[in-house]
Amino acid sequence: MNIEMIQKAYRRYAPHYDLYFGPLFQAGRRAVIERMNCQPGDRVLEVGVGTGLSLPLYPAGVHVTGVDLVPAMLEMAQRRCRNHGLAENIELLLMDAERMAFRDDCFDKVAAMYVVSVVPQPARLVSEMRRVCKSHGELFILGHFNSPNPVIGGLERLLAPLSRKLGWRPDLSLDIFLRETGLTVLDRTAVNLFGYWMLLRAGNNLQLPAATVTEAAQAGTRTAIQT
Repeated sequence: MNIEMIQKAYRRYAPHYDLYFGPLFQAGRRAVIERMNCQPGDRVLEVGVGTGLSLPLYPAGVHVTGVDLVPAMLEMAQRRCRNHGLAENIELLLMDAERMAFRDDCFDKVAAMYVVSVVPQPARLVSEMRRVCKSHGELFILGHFNSPNPVIGGLERLLAPLSRKLGWRPDLSLDIFLRETGLTVLDRTAVNLFGYWMLLRAGNNLQLPAATVTEAAQAGTRTAIQT
């Protein structure tokens, strides 16, 4: 998986993304936002916002910033905001979630829905999510991880070589993901059809090494484009 392949795959998906990934995955998006328990005035970051399918679900009075790597996806999210009258409280930015331009400690909650199996470096993504989240904020990660069922897990591993064409990694290991990210998971919930996807709620109570924060800040996409 690399940036170019991801952009190519999701440019291809964009015109029909809502049809492919809308109703089937909306229960998971709703579960994330319900678990967030957002309050008026909260600042929420959603990385990999895509076409904005989650945006109408946020409560009134919550300021949501959504970032994505694919302009075609953000254009659809912008259109959704206009259609639902959401523009006042939602900001959409073209940005690499592994190298964000935001300052440290600026969001109350940070969410990644169906993203960790897409990005080239999931641990780098989580480090950035931690960096921009307030020290006692929360992270919400919704994604698919390799099934413990030997038959399903075997099929996922067989699909793994197709990751570049699919635009996502079907065999991402939850155990490895948690070990590499060091997340403090507060609870986990199976969501969507057959509970095939996992929602993780994690506390942002681990301090990143100063070198990691400095590196992330220097690598940030300073020329983020507002849509």
